[in-house]
Amino acid sequence: MIKDIFNNIFKYQEKTKYEFILPNTENNISEDTFYISETKTVSKDLDDNKEFLKIKYNMLINSDIKMRDFTLSIQHKKIPAFLLYIDGMVSDDAINDFVLQPLLLKNSIKMNEPLTTITAQKSFTKFNLENFIYSSLIPQNSVSKENKFKEIITKVNAGFCALFVDSIENAICVETKGFKGRTVDKPVTENVVKGSHEAFVENIRTNTSMLRKIINNENLIIEETDVGKINKTKVVICYIKNLTNDDLVAEAKYRINNLDVDYLLSCNQLEPLIKDDCNTAFPQTISTERSDRACTYLLAGRVVALINGCPFALVLPAVLVDFLTSPEDYNLNYHYANFLRFLRGFALICALIIPGLYVAITMYHYEIIPSELLFAIIAAREAIPFPILFEIIIMELSFELIQEASIRVPNSFSTTVRNNRCTNFR
Repeated sequence: MIKDIFNNIFKYQEKTKYEFILPNTENNISEDTFYISETKTVSKDLDDNKEFLKIKYNMLINSDIKMRDFTLSIQHKKIPAFLLYIDGMVSDDAINDFVLQPLLLKNSIKMNEPLTTITAQKSFTKFNLENFIYSSLIPQNSVSKENKFKEIITKVNAGFCALFVDSIENAICVETKGFKGRTVDKPVTENVVKGSHEAFVENIRTNTSMLRKIINNENLIIEETDVGKINKTKVVICYIKNLTNDDLVAEAKYRINNLDVDYLLSCNQLEPLIKDDCNTAFPQTISTERSDRACTYLLAGRVVALINGCPFALVLPAVLVDFLTSPEDYNLNYHYANFLRFLRGFALICALIIPGLYVAITMYHYEIIPSELLFAIIAAREAIPFPILFEIIIMELSFELIQEASIRVPNSFSTTVRNNRCTNFR
Protein backbone atom coordinates (compact mmCIF):
# COMPACT_ATOMS: atom_id res chain seq x y z
CA MET A 1 0.00 0.00 0.00
CA ILE A 2 2.71 2.47 0.98
CA LYS A 3 4.79 1.43 -2.03
CA ASP A 4 1.89 2.11 -4.41
CA ILE A 5 1.29 5.55 -2.90
CA PHE A 6 4.98 6.38 -3.19
CA ASN A 7 5.08 5.27 -6.85
CA ASN A 8 1.98 7.29 -7.70
CA ILE A 9 3.51 10.45 -6.22
CA PHE A 10 7.12 10.26 -7.37
CA LYS A 11 7.32 7.75 -10.24
CA TYR A 12 6.90 8.92 -13.81
CA GLN A 13 3.64 7.71 -15.30
CA GLU A 14 3.96 7.11 -19.01
CA LYS A 15 0.96 8.23 -21.03
CA THR A 16 -0.39 5.78 -23.55
CA LYS A 17 -2.88 8.12 -25.19
CA TYR A 18 -2.05 11.56 -26.54
CA GLU A 19 -4.19 14.31 -27.99
CA PHE A 20 -1.99 14.85 -31.04
CA ILE A 21 -0.91 12.68 -33.95
CA LEU A 22 2.69 12.12 -34.96
CA PRO A 23 3.56 11.27 -38.55
CA ASN A 24 4.26 7.62 -39.12
CA THR A 25 7.99 7.84 -39.85
CA GLU A 26 10.77 5.58 -38.75
CA ASN A 27 12.45 7.25 -35.72
CA ASN A 28 11.00 10.57 -37.04
CA ILE A 29 14.42 11.30 -38.61
CA SER A 30 15.88 8.98 -41.18
CA GLU A 31 19.53 8.00 -41.16
CA ASP A 32 20.00 9.50 -44.63
CA THR A 33 18.76 12.89 -43.47
CA PHE A 34 21.11 12.82 -40.48
CA TYR A 35 24.04 11.78 -42.66
CA ILE A 36 23.35 14.55 -45.17
CA SER A 37 23.10 17.10 -42.37
CA GLU A 38 26.47 16.02 -40.95
CA THR A 39 28.39 15.87 -44.24
CA LYS A 40 26.78 18.52 -46.45
CA THR A 41 29.12 21.19 -47.74
CA VAL A 42 28.53 24.71 -49.00
CA SER A 43 27.30 24.85 -52.57
CA LYS A 44 28.03 27.44 -55.24
CA ASP A 45 24.29 27.91 -55.62
CA LEU A 46 23.27 30.53 -53.05
CA ASP A 47 19.60 29.50 -53.09
CA ASP A 48 20.54 25.92 -52.24
CA ASN A 49 22.49 27.07 -49.19
CA LYS A 50 19.69 29.36 -48.12
CA GLU A 51 17.02 26.66 -48.31
CA PHE A 52 19.14 24.18 -46.39
CA LEU A 53 19.76 26.67 -43.57
CA LYS A 54 16.09 27.63 -43.41
CA ILE A 55 15.16 23.99 -42.91
CA LYS A 56 18.03 23.32 -40.51
CA TYR A 57 17.19 26.29 -38.27
CA ASN A 58 13.38 25.98 -38.61
CA MET A 59 13.20 29.62 -39.64
CA LEU A 60 9.44 29.47 -40.14
CA ILE A 61 8.95 29.22 -36.38
CA ASN A 62 12.26 30.50 -34.96
CA SER A 63 12.10 34.23 -34.32
CA ASP A 64 15.72 34.90 -33.34
CA ILE A 65 17.41 33.40 -36.42
CA LYS A 66 18.12 36.27 -38.79
CA MET A 67 19.07 36.11 -42.46
CA ARG A 68 20.12 39.43 -44.03
CA ASP A 69 20.01 39.48 -47.84
CA PHE A 70 22.04 42.07 -49.74
CA THR A 71 23.94 42.56 -53.00
CA LEU A 72 27.66 43.06 -53.51
CA SER A 73 28.74 45.38 -56.30
CA ILE A 74 32.19 44.25 -57.46
CA GLN A 75 33.69 44.86 -60.89
CA HIS A 76 30.39 46.37 -62.04
CA LYS A 77 28.67 43.08 -61.30
CA LYS A 78 25.80 42.48 -58.89
CA ILE A 79 26.56 39.46 -56.71
CA PRO A 80 23.84 38.27 -54.29
CA ALA A 81 24.82 37.33 -50.76
CA PHE A 82 23.27 36.86 -47.34
CA LEU A 83 24.37 36.99 -43.72
CA LEU A 84 23.23 34.43 -41.12
CA TYR A 85 23.32 35.15 -37.37
CA ILE A 86 21.36 34.69 -34.15
CA ASP A 87 19.79 37.79 -32.70
CA GLY A 88 20.80 38.34 -29.07
CA MET A 89 24.09 36.48 -29.37
CA VAL A 90 25.81 38.94 -31.70
CA SER A 91 26.73 42.58 -31.41
CA ASP A 92 24.72 44.77 -33.77
CA ASP A 93 27.52 47.34 -33.83
CA ALA A 94 30.07 44.71 -34.82
CA ILE A 95 27.91 43.46 -37.70
CA ASN A 96 27.11 46.98 -38.92
CA ASP A 97 30.62 48.43 -38.59
CA PHE A 98 32.86 45.49 -39.46
CA VAL A 99 30.77 43.36 -41.82
CA LEU A 100 27.93 45.16 -43.58
CA GLN A 101 29.48 48.60 -43.83
CA PRO A 102 32.73 47.47 -45.57
CA LEU A 103 30.76 45.20 -47.91
CA LEU A 104 28.09 47.73 -48.92
CA LEU A 105 29.92 51.05 -48.95
CA LYS A 106 31.54 50.88 -52.39
CA ASN A 107 32.98 54.38 -52.40
CA SER A 108 35.15 53.97 -49.31
CA ILE A 109 36.59 50.62 -50.43
CA LYS A 110 36.68 51.30 -54.21
CA MET A 111 35.28 47.95 -55.17
CA ASN A 112 34.38 49.22 -58.64
CA GLU A 113 37.96 49.74 -59.76
CA PRO A 114 38.96 48.10 -63.03
CA LEU A 115 40.14 44.55 -62.89
CA THR A 116 43.62 45.46 -64.13
CA THR A 117 44.15 47.87 -61.24
CA ILE A 118 43.18 45.30 -58.63
CA THR A 119 45.27 42.70 -60.33
CA ALA A 120 48.30 44.96 -60.34
CA GLN A 121 47.88 45.95 -56.73
CA LYS A 122 47.41 42.40 -55.46
CA SER A 123 49.82 40.77 -57.90
CA PHE A 124 47.16 38.28 -58.92
CA THR A 125 47.15 36.69 -62.34
CA LYS A 126 43.43 36.10 -61.92
CA PHE A 127 40.93 37.93 -59.75
CA ASN A 128 39.72 35.76 -56.85
CA LEU A 129 36.45 36.97 -55.35
CA GLU A 130 36.71 34.83 -52.23
CA ASN A 131 40.22 35.99 -51.36
CA PHE A 132 39.29 39.59 -52.11
CA ILE A 133 36.37 39.52 -49.67
CA TYR A 134 38.33 37.60 -47.05
CA SER A 135 41.47 39.74 -47.23
CA SER A 136 40.21 43.22 -48.07
CA LEU A 137 36.56 43.71 -47.17
CA ILE A 138 36.17 42.37 -43.62
CA PRO A 139 38.21 44.35 -41.06
CA GLN A 140 37.75 41.89 -38.21
CA ASN A 141 40.45 40.10 -36.21
CA SER A 142 38.76 36.66 -36.07
CA VAL A 143 37.68 35.47 -39.53
CA SER A 144 37.72 31.93 -40.91
CA LYS A 145 36.63 30.03 -44.01
CA GLU A 146 34.41 27.02 -43.49
CA ASN A 147 33.15 24.54 -46.06
CA LYS A 148 31.10 22.09 -43.96
CA PHE A 149 27.72 23.14 -42.66
CA LYS A 150 28.40 21.28 -39.42
CA GLU A 151 31.26 23.65 -38.57
CA ILE A 152 29.35 26.70 -39.79
CA ILE A 153 26.33 25.93 -37.62
CA THR A 154 28.56 25.35 -34.60
CA LYS A 155 30.16 28.79 -35.05
CA VAL A 156 26.81 30.52 -35.65
CA ASN A 157 25.45 28.95 -32.45
CA ALA A 158 28.48 30.32 -30.60
CA GLY A 159 27.88 33.96 -31.65
CA PHE A 160 29.53 34.15 -35.08
CA CYS A 161 27.86 35.43 -38.25
CA ALA A 162 28.24 33.48 -41.50
CA LEU A 163 28.60 35.24 -44.86
CA PHE A 164 27.43 33.31 -47.94
CA VAL A 165 28.21 34.70 -51.40
CA ASP A 166 26.95 33.35 -54.68
CA SER A 167 29.48 31.24 -56.65
CA ILE A 168 31.73 30.74 -53.56
CA GLU A 169 31.97 27.25 -52.05
CA ASN A 170 33.04 28.52 -48.62
CA ALA A 171 31.27 30.51 -45.96
CA ILE A 172 33.18 33.29 -44.23
CA CYS A 173 32.56 33.13 -40.48
CA VAL A 174 33.18 36.37 -38.60
CA GLU A 175 33.31 36.58 -34.81
CA THR A 176 30.68 39.09 -33.71
CA LYS A 177 29.88 37.83 -30.20
CA GLY A 178 27.84 40.26 -28.19
CA PHE A 179 25.63 38.34 -25.77
CA LYS A 180 25.26 39.81 -22.32
CA GLY A 181 27.08 38.25 -19.40
CA ARG A 182 27.73 38.77 -15.72
CA THR A 183 30.73 40.89 -14.84
CA VAL A 184 33.50 39.67 -12.57
CA ASP A 185 32.25 39.83 -9.00
CA LYS A 186 33.21 38.72 -5.49
CA PRO A 187 33.09 35.00 -4.59
CA VAL A 188 29.88 33.83 -2.94
CA THR A 189 30.78 30.44 -1.48
CA GLU A 190 34.50 31.04 -0.80
CA ASN A 191 34.72 34.43 0.86
CA VAL A 192 38.03 35.44 2.41
CA VAL A 193 39.31 38.52 4.21
CA LYS A 194 42.79 38.47 2.72
CA GLY A 195 43.35 37.56 -0.89
CA SER A 196 41.76 38.07 -4.28
CA HIS A 197 38.09 39.03 -4.55
CA GLU A 198 37.58 37.89 -8.14
CA ALA A 199 35.40 34.91 -8.97
CA PHE A 200 34.78 33.01 -12.17
CA VAL A 201 31.80 33.95 -14.35
CA GLU A 202 29.76 32.09 -16.96
CA ASN A 203 31.83 33.31 -19.93
CA ILE A 204 34.62 30.81 -20.56
CA ARG A 205 36.90 33.34 -22.29
CA THR A 206 36.67 35.66 -19.31
CA ASN A 207 37.67 32.78 -17.05
CA THR A 208 40.67 31.80 -19.17
CA SER A 209 41.82 35.43 -19.29
CA MET A 210 41.71 35.54 -15.48
CA LEU A 211 44.02 32.52 -15.37
CA ARG A 212 46.36 34.14 -17.89
CA LYS A 213 46.39 37.35 -15.88
CA ILE A 214 47.58 35.58 -12.71
CA ILE A 215 49.90 32.99 -14.30
CA ASN A 216 52.24 35.05 -16.45
CA ASN A 217 53.90 32.13 -18.21
CA GLU A 218 53.88 31.00 -21.81
CA ASN A 219 53.79 27.34 -20.72
CA LEU A 220 50.20 27.67 -19.53
CA ILE A 221 48.27 25.50 -22.00
CA ILE A 222 44.54 25.97 -22.55
CA GLU A 223 43.07 23.29 -24.83
CA GLU A 224 39.47 23.49 -26.00
CA THR A 225 37.10 20.67 -26.90
CA ASP A 226 33.36 20.19 -27.46
CA VAL A 227 31.34 17.80 -25.27
CA GLY A 228 27.78 16.67 -25.94
CA LYS A 229 25.95 15.36 -28.97
CA ILE A 230 22.97 17.73 -28.72
CA ASN A 231 24.42 20.71 -26.88
CA LYS A 232 28.06 21.05 -27.93
CA THR A 233 29.41 22.62 -24.75
CA LYS A 234 32.91 24.07 -24.85
CA VAL A 235 35.23 22.61 -22.23
CA VAL A 236 38.80 23.84 -21.78
CA ILE A 237 41.56 21.79 -20.16
CA CYS A 238 44.21 23.93 -18.48
CA TYR A 239 47.64 22.82 -17.32
CA ILE A 240 51.23 24.06 -17.22
CA LYS A 241 53.52 22.35 -19.67
CA ASN A 242 56.69 20.76 -18.26
CA LEU A 243 55.22 21.08 -14.76
CA THR A 244 52.11 18.89 -14.83
CA ASN A 245 52.59 15.14 -15.17
CA ASP A 246 52.11 14.12 -18.80
CA ASP A 247 50.23 10.96 -17.82
CA LEU A 248 47.79 13.03 -15.76
CA VAL A 249 47.18 15.40 -18.67
CA ALA A 250 46.70 12.51 -21.11
CA GLU A 251 44.27 10.76 -18.75
CA ALA A 252 42.21 13.93 -18.18
CA LYS A 253 42.03 14.67 -21.92
CA TYR A 254 41.11 11.05 -22.69
CA ARG A 255 38.24 10.96 -20.19
CA ILE A 256 36.79 14.31 -21.23
CA ASN A 257 37.15 13.82 -24.99
CA ASN A 258 35.50 10.38 -24.89
CA LEU A 259 32.35 11.35 -23.02
CA ASP A 260 29.26 9.95 -24.73
CA VAL A 261 26.58 12.29 -23.38
CA ASP A 262 23.83 14.37 -24.96
CA TYR A 263 24.64 17.54 -23.03
CA LEU A 264 26.90 18.96 -20.35
CA LEU A 265 26.02 22.10 -18.41
CA SER A 266 28.04 22.24 -15.18
CA CYS A 267 31.01 20.89 -13.29
CA ASN A 268 28.76 18.81 -11.07
CA GLN A 269 27.63 16.87 -14.14
CA LEU A 270 31.19 16.40 -15.35
CA GLU A 271 32.59 15.12 -12.05
CA PRO A 272 30.76 11.72 -11.89
CA LEU A 273 31.46 11.12 -15.58
CA ILE A 274 35.25 11.24 -15.31
CA LYS A 275 36.02 9.87 -11.84
CA ASP A 276 37.18 6.31 -11.31
CA ASP A 277 34.20 4.92 -9.39
CA CYS A 278 30.79 6.50 -9.86
CA ASN A 279 29.29 4.57 -6.95
CA THR A 280 31.60 5.97 -4.28
CA ALA A 281 30.34 8.83 -2.14
CA PHE A 282 33.82 10.30 -1.69
CA PRO A 283 34.73 13.14 -4.08
CA GLN A 284 37.75 12.69 -6.31
CA THR A 285 37.72 16.22 -7.71
CA ILE A 286 37.25 19.64 -6.16
CA SER A 287 35.40 22.63 -7.59
CA THR A 288 36.25 26.24 -6.89
CA GLU A 289 34.89 29.61 -7.99
CA ARG A 290 38.07 31.49 -7.14
CA SER A 291 40.55 32.19 -9.92
CA ASP A 292 43.51 32.50 -7.52
CA ARG A 293 42.77 29.10 -5.99
CA ALA A 294 42.57 27.50 -9.44
CA CYS A 295 45.93 29.06 -10.31
CA THR A 296 47.40 27.69 -7.09
CA TYR A 297 46.40 24.18 -8.11
CA LEU A 298 47.77 24.74 -11.62
CA LEU A 299 51.13 25.82 -10.19
CA ALA A 300 51.05 22.69 -8.01
CA GLY A 301 50.86 20.45 -11.08
CA ARG A 302 47.11 19.82 -11.27
CA VAL A 303 44.75 19.96 -14.23
CA VAL A 304 41.86 22.46 -14.23
CA ALA A 305 38.74 22.06 -16.38
CA LEU A 306 36.47 25.01 -17.23
CA ILE A 307 33.00 24.64 -18.74
CA ASN A 308 31.27 27.34 -20.74
CA GLY A 309 28.25 28.60 -18.79
CA CYS A 310 29.51 27.37 -15.41
CA PRO A 311 31.15 29.80 -12.93
CA PHE A 312 33.19 27.04 -11.29
CA ALA A 313 36.45 25.32 -12.16
CA LEU A 314 37.01 21.61 -11.66
CA VAL A 315 40.41 20.58 -10.29
CA LEU A 316 41.70 17.12 -11.24
CA PRO A 317 42.49 15.19 -9.12
CA ALA A 318 41.75 16.06 -5.47
CA VAL A 319 43.12 14.61 -2.24
CA LEU A 320 41.84 14.80 1.33
CA VAL A 321 44.08 17.74 2.28
CA ASP A 322 42.44 19.89 -0.43
CA PHE A 323 39.10 19.75 1.37
CA LEU A 324 40.70 20.89 4.61
CA THR A 325 42.42 23.85 2.99
CA SER A 326 40.95 27.33 2.72
CA PRO A 327 41.93 29.83 0.00
CA GLU A 328 42.92 32.22 2.77
CA ASP A 329 45.59 29.86 4.15
CA TYR A 330 48.06 31.00 1.51
CA ASN A 331 47.72 34.61 2.71
CA LEU A 332 48.32 33.87 6.41
CA ASN A 333 51.38 33.12 8.47
CA TYR A 334 52.28 29.47 7.93
CA HIS A 335 52.18 28.74 11.70
CA TYR A 336 48.60 29.98 11.97
CA ALA A 337 47.63 28.37 8.64
CA ASN A 338 48.92 24.97 9.81
CA PHE A 339 47.05 25.39 13.10
CA LEU A 340 43.81 26.07 11.21
CA ARG A 341 44.32 23.00 9.03
CA PHE A 342 44.93 20.88 12.13
CA LEU A 343 41.79 22.35 13.69
CA ARG A 344 39.72 21.49 10.60
CA GLY A 345 41.09 17.94 10.65
CA PHE A 346 40.21 17.60 14.32
CA ALA A 347 36.71 18.92 13.61
CA LEU A 348 36.32 16.38 10.81
CA ILE A 349 37.28 13.52 13.14
CA CYS A 350 34.89 14.78 15.80
CA ALA A 351 32.02 15.06 13.31
CA LEU A 352 32.60 11.46 12.18
CA ILE A 353 33.18 9.82 15.57
CA ILE A 354 31.30 11.74 18.27
CA PRO A 355 27.66 10.90 17.22
CA GLY A 356 28.36 7.17 17.14
CA LEU A 357 30.51 7.36 20.28
CA TYR A 358 27.71 9.19 22.11
CA VAL A 359 25.17 6.52 21.16
CA ALA A 360 27.51 3.67 22.12
CA ILE A 361 28.36 5.18 25.53
CA THR A 362 24.86 6.25 26.56
CA MET A 363 23.18 2.99 25.46
CA TYR A 364 25.75 0.24 26.11
CA HIS A 365 28.74 1.55 28.04
CA TYR A 366 27.21 4.13 30.37
CA GLU A 367 29.37 2.86 33.23
CA ILE A 368 32.32 4.91 31.92
CA ILE A 369 30.34 8.16 32.32
CA PRO A 370 30.91 10.04 35.59
CA SER A 371 27.98 9.69 38.00
CA GLU A 372 27.07 13.39 38.07
CA LEU A 373 27.04 13.61 34.27
CA LEU A 374 25.07 10.35 33.98
CA PHE A 375 22.40 11.62 36.38
CA ALA A 376 22.15 14.87 34.39
CA ILE A 377 21.71 12.97 31.12
CA ILE A 378 19.05 10.70 32.63
CA ALA A 379 17.17 13.67 34.08
CA ALA A 380 17.28 15.50 30.74
CA ARG A 381 16.00 12.46 28.82
CA GLU A 382 13.35 11.46 31.28
CA ALA A 383 10.53 13.19 29.38
CA ILE A 384 11.77 12.23 25.89
CA PRO A 385 9.91 9.21 24.43
CA PHE A 386 12.45 8.53 21.66
CA PRO A 387 15.60 6.42 21.91
CA ILE A 388 19.00 8.05 21.64
CA LEU A 389 19.70 6.60 18.19
CA PHE A 390 16.54 8.13 16.76
CA GLU A 391 17.40 11.44 18.39
CA ILE A 392 20.84 11.49 16.76
CA ILE A 393 19.32 10.75 13.35
CA ILE A 394 16.81 13.60 13.78
CA MET A 395 19.66 15.92 14.78
CA GLU A 396 21.72 15.05 11.67
CA LEU A 397 18.71 15.53 9.41
CA SER A 398 17.93 18.85 11.08
CA PHE A 399 21.44 20.12 10.33
CA GLU A 400 21.06 19.12 6.68
CA LEU A 401 17.65 20.80 6.45
CA ILE A 402 19.02 24.00 7.99
CA GLN A 403 21.89 23.99 5.51
CA GLU A 404 19.54 23.45 2.56
CA ALA A 405 17.18 26.14 3.82
CA SER A 406 20.00 28.66 4.17
CA ILE A 407 20.92 28.08 0.52
CA ARG A 408 17.49 27.71 -1.12
CA VAL A 409 15.37 30.20 0.84
CA PRO A 410 15.28 33.64 -0.86
CA ASN A 411 17.12 36.44 0.91
CA SER A 412 13.97 38.54 1.21
CA PHE A 413 12.18 35.72 3.03
CA SER A 414 15.16 35.14 5.31
CA THR A 415 15.26 38.86 6.19
CA THR A 416 11.54 38.85 6.98
CA VAL A 417 11.84 35.83 9.26
CA ARG A 418 14.86 37.35 10.99
CA ASN A 419 13.05 40.66 11.57
CA ASN A 420 9.97 38.87 12.97
CA ARG A 421 12.12 36.92 15.36
CA CYS A 422 13.85 40.10 16.59
CA THR A 423 10.47 41.80 17.08
CA ASN A 424 9.07 38.87 19.05
CA PHE A 425 12.22 38.74 21.16
CA ARG A 426 11.87 42.40 22.07
